[in-house]
Amino acid sequence: TMEYDVVIVGGGPAGLAAAIRLKQLAAKEDKDINVIVVEKGGEIGAHTLSGACIETGPLEELFPDWKELGAPLNQPALEDHMKYLTAKHALPLPHPPQMSNAGNYIVSLSNVVKWLGEKAEELGVDIFPGTAASEIIYGEDGTSVCGIVTNDAGVDKDFKPKSTFTPGIELRGKLTLFAEGCHGSLTKGLIRKLKLREDGQFQTYGLGIKEVWEVEPAKHSPGKITHTMGYPLNYKTYGGGFIYHMEDNKVSLGLVVGLDYENPYLSPYQEFQRFKAHPFVSELLKGGRVLSYGGRALVEGGLQSLPKLYFPGGALIGDTAGLMNVPKIKGTHNAMKSGILAADSAYKAIVAEGQGEEGAPAIALTDYETAFRNSSIYKELYEVRNVRPSFHTSLGVWGGIVWSGLDTLFLKGRVPFTFQHKDPDHAMLKPA
Repeated sequence: TMEYDVVIVGGGPAGLAAAIRLKQLAAKEDKDINVIVVEKGGEIGAHTLSGACIETGPLEELFPDWKELGAPLNQPALEDHMKYLTAKHALPLPHPPQMSNAGNYIVSLSNVVKWLGEKAEELGVDIFPGTAASEIIYGEDGTSVCGIVTNDAGVDKDFKPKSTFTPGIELRGKLTLFAEGCHGSLTKGLIRKLKLREDGQFQTYGLGIKEVWEVEPAKHSPGKITHTMGYPLNYKTYGGGFIYHMEDNKVSLGLVVGLDYENPYLSPYQEFQRFKAHPFVSELLKGGRVLSYGGRALVEGGLQSLPKLYFPGGALIGDTAGLMNVPKIKGTHNAMKSGILAADSAYKAIVAEGQGEEGAPAIALTDYETAFRNSSIYKELYEVRNVRPSFHTSLGVWGGIVWSGLDTLFLKGRVPFTFQHKDPDHAMLKPA
């Protein structure tokens, strides 16, 4: 068993932002706080995949001098385009204001996270990569969280011990922050056990598939961003494509498909191949080569799917909580901001108020939930709350486009009603 003040599950943007903030607060007051981050990826950043075009606000909060420190944000976003694809053509659409990327950076999020990991270690955070959290340790009351147990190492394919077997370690903390990303394995059980979601409330998801290409220099426009709607998806399927021109003749492109599609024969991977074969995209890729590829799930439920963010002994941060802004297709800034808010609340409880000592009740981070409700994250999610569900009317994608345009350009969420998600994703699929 190892004892810490704060145990953080997941070494992505949210988990590392929380760890860094805790250590910065302690250093400022010359106090001590022990923080550990466990990350299942072989190294920090190994399991991080995103578009990614990120807003820098929360990074600036942590490191106002991030440019001088060499953070790998090298390509500013310089131009935005929106296209509606038919089978053969690309028609320009008005650009929604909330999708403007002025001041943002096109990055490899994996590299940004690696850099955050290095900064966290410099501040004294213990980071255990290649270490998955396999179960949650609950207190005697069965409802308070006391830490996690890491996975057993050195087991064969049937989970039987080999000669190199080492059992998992108990990592106990006064607080445990779950930053597992979208649909985290421990978080799923935690939300169910502690009833952090109200009856009838559920998360909805998307699947993003992405490739990074090196293209011919003549076709490369550093800082150019294009989002697409329409082809290859039909009017009943939510989703869209993205093409981001990074530095060094690299282009990041992908397709996101909402997992609430009806067609049982639809394959997001095959749809992505059709997207690349569209003349608008294939012309860019001709003569280039693929450097890397990957896929990931996205949380798309927004405000209507938010669980309760804290519980006795811990809190949910980042994509685990479901903080992605779907119309913006951005979640990194909200993930980092939530990590900062949770860290502020955790530091106050543990260091300033001395909570969480042996025999004392488990810490409840009520301050975190309050700070979240008053934060830029909540304001942002509230403003766009009706956009994603608006694609579920009988008008399909067309109805969604019309409502989204009206809502984002003029109404800005200032309406006295909230659309609800129709059904969980799996219930939307029609039988084959």
